[in-house]
Amino acid sequence: MSVFQAFILGLVQGLTEFLPVSSSGHLVVAREYLGIETIPVLFDVLLHVATLLVVVIVFRRRIGLILGALWRVFKRAPVEGDRLNLRLIPPLFIATVLTAGVGFGVSRFEEYFTGRLTSLLFLVTAGVLLLTLLSKPKRSYEVIGLREALWTGIGQGLGVFPGISRSGITIASGLFAGMKREEAGEFAFLLSIPAILGALLLKWGERAEMMEMIPASSLIAGFVASFAVGMAALIFLLRLIRKGKLHLFAIYLIPAAIFGLLFL
Repeated sequence: MSVFQAFILGLVQGLTEFLPVSSSGHLVVAREYLGIETIPVLFDVLLHVATLLVVVIVFRRRIGLILGALWRVFKRAPVEGDRLNLRLIPPLFIATVLTAGVGFGVSRFEEYFTGRLTSLLFLVTAGVLLLTLLSKPKRSYEVIGLREALWTGIGQGLGVFPGISRSGITIASGLFAGMKREEAGEFAFLLSIPAILGALLLKWGERAEMMEMIPASSLIAGFVASFAVGMAALIFLLRLIRKGKLHLFAIYLIPAAIFGLLFL
């Protein structure tokens, strides 16, 4: 893989990881368009790690509050506000377990993930985003519990399918469970942290094969591009979530799906 090809894939990952249009789906289509043959999944995972850094930076305050609350509980010196942040941990854990179970089952069919299937699943993502218009977001972190964990965990697990947007379906799942818009968005991206780290751990054994196929310069180019574009994309998406405009991305996904079904 050339530096240019890796850079393009990094741009695609950074832009589509956060925008609810399916990063994995766009990577499948981009690889076919660039004529890139099968490469280790670890390369895609590393591009996701670049966008994971973006999540950590953007949501550093909430992450710091959760870690701080855990530390103070361990030290038996809780302060006001710790209860709210500690309340997020069980739902995040349950949702992560569900994500792993669903994602593992789906990943067994990776060989069937083609450009045409991806295009078809773009339509599914578009439908889910349009349905968010019917959601009634009202539940805050104060009352988050098992229902939100089940909805978001299953939703994120289904995001393993290329063409099903992980961010889109997870945020939508939170909205369908009744979570407020901003909190549904934040929770979805907090949930992505263990999911991406888990994928990195599972695929780390492919590193030798990946290094044989992809030079270090290409890895760096893809990683940097993914991080830089991902930062801008996440900030943009959070603004749209607050305004309840998630459904607008269906305007892009529907013609993209039709194009893929006709020409891939």
